[in-house]
Amino acid sequence: MITVDNLSLQYGSQVLFSNVDLQFTTGNCYGIIGANGAGKSTFLKILSGAEEPTKGHVYIDAKCRMSVLRQDQNMFDSYGVLETVIMGNQRLYDCGKEKDAIYEKPDFSDEDGIRAAELEEEYAELGGWEAESDAARLLQGLGIPVSLHGKQMSELEGRQKVKVLLAQALFGHPDIILLDEPTNNLDLASTVWLEDFLMDYEGTVLVVSHDRYFLNNICTHIVDIDYGKIRMYVGNYDFWYESSQLMQKLVKDQNKKAEQKIQELQTFIARFSANKSKSRQATSRRKLLEKITVEQMPASSRRYPWVGFKAEREPGKDRLFVTNVSKTVDGVKLINNVSFIMGREDKIAVIGANENAITCFFQLLAGELEPDEGEIKWGVSTTQAYMPHDFNVFFDGCELELMDWIRQFSADKRESYLRTFLGRMLFSGDDVYKHVNVLSGGEKVRCMISKMMLAGANVLMFDQPTNHLDLESIAALNNGMAAFPYNILFYSHDHQLTQTVANRIIELTEDGCIDRMCTYDEYMHAMGRDVNETEDQA
Repeated sequence: MITVDNLSLQYGSQVLFSNVDLQFTTGNCYGIIGANGAGKSTFLKILSGAEEPTKGHVYIDAKCRMSVLRQDQNMFDSYGVLETVIMGNQRLYDCGKEKDAIYEKPDFSDEDGIRAAELEEEYAELGGWEAESDAARLLQGLGIPVSLHGKQMSELEGRQKVKVLLAQALFGHPDIILLDEPTNNLDLASTVWLEDFLMDYEGTVLVVSHDRYFLNNICTHIVDIDYGKIRMYVGNYDFWYESSQLMQKLVKDQNKKAEQKIQELQTFIARFSANKSKSRQATSRRKLLEKITVEQMPASSRRYPWVGFKAEREPGKDRLFVTNVSKTVDGVKLINNVSFIMGREDKIAVIGANENAITCFFQLLAGELEPDEGEIKWGVSTTQAYMPHDFNVFFDGCELELMDWIRQFSADKRESYLRTFLGRMLFSGDDVYKHVNVLSGGEKVRCMISKMMLAGANVLMFDQPTNHLDLESIAALNNGMAAFPYNILFYSHDHQLTQTVANRIIELTEDGCIDRMCTYDEYMHAMGRDVNETEDQA
């Protein structure tokens, strides 16, 4: 289906990858992974023809139709929602537009009639008469209600536009689908719907994603961009991870044995080379020494931050009391009569169909908003650290360098301490002198996590903390949250993080909330949701 021959990409002196030979075949799903900046998105652009490689070729069967998830949310603002989805099959869309234009002509000629008949036949073969119903099914599966299908794209929110563009990429049974971060801004239920769609899809899928659970569920192969190479492995993400760790361990163990043998031979040679009776043995060992090599491990582009939250004091018995809380924003009731008590062992995943309601809920807990009705009462011994969904207020217009920015939140103001701390969060060398308003999305998230670690709070609150993070940073955050001994309240699109951290689920609904002591998977099973049935749940 897709053949990559001797592909290389270089920007100046920087080589992203070189001498790549791969084949992507029908019926398989390939997860493309690698550190931020390794070239994952660029590799997809080369496959789609949007970017040229430095060397090599990409061969795709001319009969195959390729569909690509577009990244510009505002590209189709002048079009309707259903129309935008149908444009995923450009030939079908063009055929329909030309056909309609002919029928609208006031001076309909015989030639027009012949052309219209040809277009009618092609339109039917391409599935044109089912196009709107097929598009509507995709939109509903991704959580776009029927009430929005007749709207203009310009009327939709950003996260809704992302779902429409994803539906566009899936529309019309393409032979090849290229998806760059398709789960960004998808709620958990929409993500699982997408998993089911891709698992049933018979073509070829290449997907870049930072969602480990998603990759595990859909991938038949993993394509790893690292060490300046691109290598393909059979199996899902977990299988790749375990295999790669085992391979690195084997190389390290072999190197260790080789180094020990080299040390023994060097010691023997140094000791007996001047001894006539041992000189022949020393010469023999010198020849053996020349044959022993230590395999050089290439430098990986992967970097793992260290994430650990430490509370300055242990909280007392009383943690959090939420009593009959309601909140209306811009005329829409987002929180309706929500009540619960947080216990000592609780790590609570907050979920729900309305992400605005979830963000509003966290703002109420953090004291950024006041409830219209009810009461929120924190235990006197609790201290809270909060990472909001929109954290740009901490960076926009801020001229501080990173070192001075983080110093605001640290009790220890020494540069040596702050340098060490930032280094563990992957800010090293001159990075600490960057102005924070020019940091990337992932760098800003790592800053916010750093701020929370320095707070020493005994209650942590996160609203979508994994946005913009790479796989390595997500894994580090996951481990840090799981190891924290006190309370956490959070909302995340990352299924694996939600499943492994939360022991209690609170789902915000229009009527209040549903509260269960269980894991996320147990909750979904108990609620009878195989997520195929949860188009508007999260």
